[in-house]
Amino acid sequence: MPAELPALPDALAGATLEEIAAIEALLRERLAGWRMRRFFQDEGPLRRALYGRHLAFFRAGAEHRERCFMAGNRVGKTIAGAYETALHLTGRYPHWWEGRRFDGPIQAWAAGKSLETTRDIVQLELYGQPGQPGTGMVPADDIAKARPRAGANGALDYLCVRHQSGGESVIGFKSYDQGRKAFEGTARHWVWLDEEPPLAVYSECLTRTATTQGLIAITFTPLEGATEVVLDFLTKGVVVGGAG
Repeated sequence: MPAELPALPDALAGATLEEIAAIEALLRERLAGWRMRRFFQDEGPLRRALYGRHLAFFRAGAEHRERCFMAGNRVGKTIAGAYETALHLTGRYPHWWEGRRFDGPIQAWAAGKSLETTRDIVQLELYGQPGQPGTGMVPADDIAKARPRAGANGALDYLCVRHQSGGESVIGFKSYDQGRKAFEGTARHWVWLDEEPPLAVYSECLTRTATTQGLIAITFTPLEGATEVVLDFLTKGVVVGGAG
């Protein structure tokens, strides 16, 4: 655990440059595991009142097993997916949360188009920079184990996360280019797919959540037009989208 921070006004009064540098280092260490708490606050520049579509996406999880956040680039779709994933893994639901809650540790997957994009986007948002646990959405103190993928230049195979109720959640990192068979196997409580998956991969992930009555969420920009996955959500699914 990070050391306790001194009262800053008292600590800075008459402090030497070396002492100020030490306090700065302690602040960076302490804040490293707090990224999840910076989003959707009651007040401030990231207050949740500014993010109505994100809140609608979260809220829909209370009633719907399948969700899609389909919108333009740079509007925070991946942030929404990573934020909810971190809540389910840790059980650290905020007081305002109206979406689905899991009472205990979960088994989960997170995936992107390729091993590289999964590492550089999905893993980055959840775990943080390679070798810097807690710089993503999952707090550093909650990360119990991070297993690297052999020969994958910093990519993780899975992450074990301490849950507030006791025990550990496990999230595996996958990619669509591994093919449908890579998504076969045991049941999952939560699947987050960042960027549009092939229909075969999506269907397999949906099957994995069937016995648990788990959730599956996609966050993406429809760059390929009216694909089968897009049309499926537009005709019978829950879609949250827009320009901001």
